[in-house]
Amino acid sequence: MSKQIGILSRIVTILAAAAFIVSWSSGFVIPAFATVDVSPLTLLVWRFVPLALALVVLVVASRRAQATSIRDLGIQASIGLFAQFGYCLAVYGAVAAGIATGTVALIDVVQPLIIAVLVGPVLGLRVRGSQWAGLAVGALGVLLVVRSQFGSAGAHPMAYALPAVAMACLIVGTLLQRRYETRTPLIVALTVHVTVTALLLLVIAAITGNLTPPPSGSFWSAVVLTAVFPTLAAYGLYWWLLRRVGITALQALLFLIAPTTSLAGALLLHEPLTVETLIGFLLCGIGVAVVLLVESSSKDSGEHTHAEARDTGTGARAESRLRNAAR
Repeated sequence: MSKQIGILSRIVTILAAAAFIVSWSSGFVIPAFATVDVSPLTLLVWRFVPLALALVVLVVASRRAQATSIRDLGIQASIGLFAQFGYCLAVYGAVAAGIATGTVALIDVVQPLIIAVLVGPVLGLRVRGSQWAGLAVGALGVLLVVRSQFGSAGAHPMAYALPAVAMACLIVGTLLQRRYETRTPLIVALTVHVTVTALLLLVIAAITGNLTPPPSGSFWSAVVLTAVFPTLAAYGLYWWLLRRVGITALQALLFLIAPTTSLAGALLLHEPLTVETLIGFLLCGIGVAVVLLVESSSKDSGEHTHAEARDTGTGARAESRLRNAAR
């Protein structure tokens, strides 16, 4: 019975990982369509403000936040400041500047290597040598995927700093989440992240004159799509998977974001897709597989060792009771 539950649990995790990759990739592709005639700030405001109101009403009505401390809410606000506000603002700015979607998605690929370097000193976690190898193979694959896109867009060279800013923000948010793990329910954490982002965007948009939305159906369609997929689905799955599979495995999954985004960009935006890109896809898949397999085997080994220790302890106690009884 436990074996069937374990298989079902793995299937759910795999489906969640696939949904996460597609949802997160949509956050690069949708703005490429929606910000052609509209300021990215305007789209961001109307993506987050209505969603924040809906989530606040839901959390208050369900009373899910009653057991959450002020400290935990403050930690979640800090995470949201980096992982949603800073990240999304920089990504939308990069896409609006004309940087190819696959190139912007490169930020989600370089991030695992930086995280792998930082988890030791910051979180006290160990990254195995085989996982380093998998991360390196995945990074090589992504470089092949996006290399053909560099220079294909008319973006100003300074605009390429925006993906780096987005990457830094997501790294800080992820490390904060792992360093200060709280018991905050996922829906409450997501509500805090979205609300903090909405308030900051509302202020900036009002000051810069980018608050008024255009009267077009395509704009509001983009608002709904970005609210549902890159926000609710992608971020919700990101934090859920972080708790479920761990930080190293999640960072490995991010290797698939750039290939997926590049493929969508080729099909929908006519961005370049070459043989070199396909080879990059293959290397990305290999890198992810290596990291996930090592992560899975190390977890199974840890559980087995824990079970052996538990059984040994139980046997020792039983033997001691028998000796005492014999006396």
